[in-house]
Amino acid sequence: MSENANPTATIQTTKGEMSIELWPDAAPGTVENFTKLANDEFYDGTCFHRIMAGFMIQGGDPQTKDESLENLWGTGGPGHTIKAEFNDRPHVRGVISMARSADPDSAGSQFFVCLGKADFLDGQYTAFGQLSAGDDTLSDIGDTSVGPSSSGENSKPQERVEVTSIRVA
Repeated sequence: MSENANPTATIQTTKGEMSIELWPDAAPGTVENFTKLANDEFYDGTCFHRIMAGFMIQGGDPQTKDESLENLWGTGGPGHTIKAEFNDRPHVRGVISMARSADPDSAGSQFFVCLGKADFLDGQYTAFGQLSAGDDTLSDIGDTSVGPSSSGENSKPQERVEVTSIRVA
């Protein structure tokens, strides 16, 4: 398999488009789960509900489609979880990885894209792809102004950054 044969996720947002080359060799189950959710339109209409400048942008919670559920944003998923697939890919700018709770096998649909080096996540979270186009969009999303979230963390975007679609081909 040539390097160019990896699937690519195209993430359309209200701030532009990003393309992410997925790594089925490093995280086959995660790539399969993400691809199925994306192509089943699961992510369409969600938003990036957590943005931490210099660290990451997080999305993939289906509850973010409903603003009345805002106090639950960050807790939703697809109704199933997947096994962690820790690998040796470093968490650097543009790497996409699965978000989860304290349980390593609790990831479902939520993901994050690193805005910078986050090596403290290496071997702790499942990295499954790397930004291949749209770094300007990643920067624009990462620069979104934030305020306190329901947990008190200063990570709640002050404007909605919607994921209009994610498709994998």
